[in-house]
Amino acid sequence: MKSFFKISIPVVIHFIAVLWIGASVARAETPQTAHDPAQTSKIQITSDQLLYDREKFVAEFSGNVRAVQDDKVITAASLKIFHAQEGIQGETRNAAIEKIVASGNVVIHFDNRVAQAEQAVYINKTKVLILSGSPARVVSGSDTISGDQITYYQTNGRIEVESGQDRRVEAQFQTPSEQAP
Repeated sequence: MKSFFKISIPVVIHFIAVLWIGASVARAETPQTAHDPAQTSKIQITSDQLLYDREKFVAEFSGNVRAVQDDKVITAASLKIFHAQEGIQGETRNAAIEKIVASGNVVIHFDNRVAQAEQAVYINKTKVLILSGSPARVVSGSDTISGDQITYYQTNGRIEVESGQDRRVEAQFQTPSEQAP
């Protein structure tokens, strides 16, 4: 028998706190801050529905999903949070987030940038964000990059943009206008 159950949004406040503390723990820089709630920032997730499968360790928020943490905002049709079956570095299973997958008209506002894609996958262990869809796009001020897949390596700031069969990578950069002599 599958272990699925549906929960209304008001019932999940504690559950959401555990999930986001887990995500904050995963991005914490030192083990000392990982257990200190004062060092984590609050997240608020709203959606039409939440489905949690405790056998698969997956929580799926669906329908008009909006997740807000500090100045970061994610909107999507669906947001899935995958937990590790065992804790990372001694953490409990609930605190060990393996990956987060947002899909369906994904828009992410972060660091004065806006990313748009059909799907966004964040892999916690490697700190990699993969945007895919046709086209995936990141806008920073008047600069834009787009392609079928954009991979952002958070640890070193590297970005890879890949094209597909039907479209090429596109980039637009605003250069400062030249001053007259």
